[in-house]
Amino acid sequence: MAAKRDAPTASVTVDPAGVVSGWSEGGRLLLGWTAQETVGRPVTGLLADPPPGFPGSHGVGSGSTGVVPLRHRNGSTVDAVLTVQPLRGADGRALGHVVTAQPWGRRPVIADRAFEQCPFALGVYDPELRFLWVNASACRVMAHSEEQVLGEKYRELFPELDDMAYTGRLSEVARTGEPARLITVFRPLGSNYANAWATSMWPVRDAEGRVRAVANWGFDMSAEYWARQRLLILNEAGSGIGRTLDVIGTAQELARAPVPGFADHVSVDLFEEVLRGEEPPSASAFAPGETITLCRAAEHSAKLDTGRAARPTTAISHAPGSVAARCMVTGRSTVELAADPGQGGEWAFGPGLAADPAHWPPGNPVIDGTIAADGLTGQITVPLRARGALLGVVAFSRRDRPEAFTADDLILAEELTAKAAVAVDNARRYARERTTALTLQRSLLPQRLPSQEAIEVASRYLPAGAGAEVGGDWFDVIPLSGARVALVVGDVVGHGLHASASMGRLRTAVRTLADVDLPPDELLTHLDDLVIHLSGDLQPAGDFEATGEFGATCLYAVYDPVARRFTLASAGHPLPLVISPDGAMTPVLAQPGPPLGLGGLPFEATELELPEGSLLALYTDGLVEGRERDIDQGIAELQRVLDHSAPSLEALCDTVLDAMLPERRTDDAALLLARTHALDPHHVADWDVEPDPSQVPLIRKFAVDQVDAWGLEEASFVTELVVSELVTNAIRYGEPPIRLRLIRDASLICEVSDASNTAPHLRRARAFDEGGRGLLLVAQLTQGWGTRQTTSGKTIWCAQTLP
Repeated sequence: MAAKRDAPTASVTVDPAGVVSGWSEGGRLLLGWTAQETVGRPVTGLLADPPPGFPGSHGVGSGSTGVVPLRHRNGSTVDAVLTVQPLRGADGRALGHVVTAQPWGRRPVIADRAFEQCPFALGVYDPELRFLWVNASACRVMAHSEEQVLGEKYRELFPELDDMAYTGRLSEVARTGEPARLITVFRPLGSNYANAWATSMWPVRDAEGRVRAVANWGFDMSAEYWARQRLLILNEAGSGIGRTLDVIGTAQELARAPVPGFADHVSVDLFEEVLRGEEPPSASAFAPGETITLCRAAEHSAKLDTGRAARPTTAISHAPGSVAARCMVTGRSTVELAADPGQGGEWAFGPGLAADPAHWPPGNPVIDGTIAADGLTGQITVPLRARGALLGVVAFSRRDRPEAFTADDLILAEELTAKAAVAVDNARRYARERTTALTLQRSLLPQRLPSQEAIEVASRYLPAGAGAEVGGDWFDVIPLSGARVALVVGDVVGHGLHASASMGRLRTAVRTLADVDLPPDELLTHLDDLVIHLSGDLQPAGDFEATGEFGATCLYAVYDPVARRFTLASAGHPLPLVISPDGAMTPVLAQPGPPLGLGGLPFEATELELPEGSLLALYTDGLVEGRERDIDQGIAELQRVLDHSAPSLEALCDTVLDAMLPERRTDDAALLLARTHALDPHHVADWDVEPDPSQVPLIRKFAVDQVDAWGLEEASFVTELVVSELVTNAIRYGEPPIRLRLIRDASLICEVSDASNTAPHLRRARAFDEGGRGLLLVAQLTQGWGTRQTTSGKTIWCAQTLP
């Protein structure tokens, strides 16, 4: 094998008649013939099969031949490549030909043929990047012949490529002698399509090891490269689309994802119903010839490098017969091309790739020259569908690049749209549920706080951000008898409609129990029993699914402006913060009980005496607890933020929310601030009543005189009647001690207390009954009445509205 590689080259001179006139030593070494045996004989005698046009065979030819078998002296044949060149004298007269024969297996010959016929682009350059040699594939890529480029500098011949990494890397290999590999994306000369090339570069050294040239090879890997780019776009879209449960945000993510790697401009149009979280119209609902109106939800352009961030207001009408209208009605995507790229002999990413009609779905592509008027080279329109519902339409456009869309591009556009469609539909469904839950929750929360004199109040409720569901936080302010007021704040476990509905149940229950005027600890005990019963209702029957666990925390507090007493009990809820008028923090030494729904554990009431003007802060854990801090840190921060000297409670609420809540909330937050008032002692009058019916007239007179002293003469008559009835009933049916109290507040309150625990009730008196009409009379003459239990008995009260 080594001998064959080192076989010599034979040189032969042939006269015009085809007779050998000269024979080299290489001829003897190659074929075994001596000069004496060959000179003077026809050259064709050395050929086993003379090719046409060979000297001495039908005329004279020149140039290289293919592989020709030569006769060896020993009778064998030697395959060789013959090169024939004319031989002329000084006067230009033809003297014959010079024939050289190189054995086919000799390395330079087979290597030359291999490199020349290589489908890869091969090139050799000197250290100044002058062309020394290129093969036919490289000439096709450059759209230049070998004669046009040899001796020319790469940078001067192709100045548009001078700034590319390719030429810079070639120079670096020539300078450092280190080989390199890279992938370059460029548009070959004479082509409208960008190709990706994998290139290797290496130095060519002489025997002394000096770099004499730089060689490189490259092959078109566009199909693999662009397939990888499509996968990267899909991967980025998978992590970038649907990050938020917001319809507009998802549409904007879809518009940004394929720009600029795939398209130059993307627009997303959605039905207005989708933006509102409602069910979109059915495609079958559109009559033939009907214009379809959508809202531009998002658009993004590579040229402007901006996307629509504002809420959409622009209505987009798609005329009957338009591409977008057809796509929405038929449910099929459409590719529009400004011109047929097949006429140029080359498609994007190489000749024939995706150009086969078998790659295209029926009806695609559509050659539409009118889109060129809008500066577009192509456009893909895809209906946005999810779970069988039509949500809108997406348009992917190219304007700044000449490449035509391919069938593979259509698949990518449909994949992107399908990913986004599911995310948009999820956001739509979430928006619908969240809107429903918010509507339900806000309808269950107090729309305005009741007017009363005991305290000044302000409140805030903020649902979680768009990325989380609505929770079950609530608060309430409930006027009670005796000018007292109840403050309530609670939090239901869970989120969504279930939490909102459960919150409504608990708020209604608290109001009902508050009307009974139970002490805070007893009220929470009854509320705990209710939660246990409600938890049993959550066990599904039949095919219904469970709605989740049901639990809650609650803080119930009562403030009495007459005694300035603040009584509270907690069921697993954070205790309120109390700040005295001088700004000092008043500790609340209470022990929170267990959360509601556990049962069997007691709740304890704690009572504080507050100076007038004290600030109370009731809140849910969503205000003080989060990912960045625990609840103790949050409470300490809330203490710091609360400013007793704030000009108003409303302003203080805003200050607290701005300081305490992050931009992205994961839980609801409720805040109830109250500043206490004390009732003027001159607006309260009380008397001890002897348990003797003869004392009733005297007590009536005391009451009337007091009402007149307050300047409430118009209320004297009713006051005299109700005092007479209530005191008489207490003397007749109650137990001493008996006491009457009048309170002038927003209303005129009359209270009669005794030591009996028996509560009176209304009944209908018959015609001849002597009793049973007293409480009915009280109920008719006043705007409210009731009974509350006390530690020493009961109190019956009634209230008259003051003018």
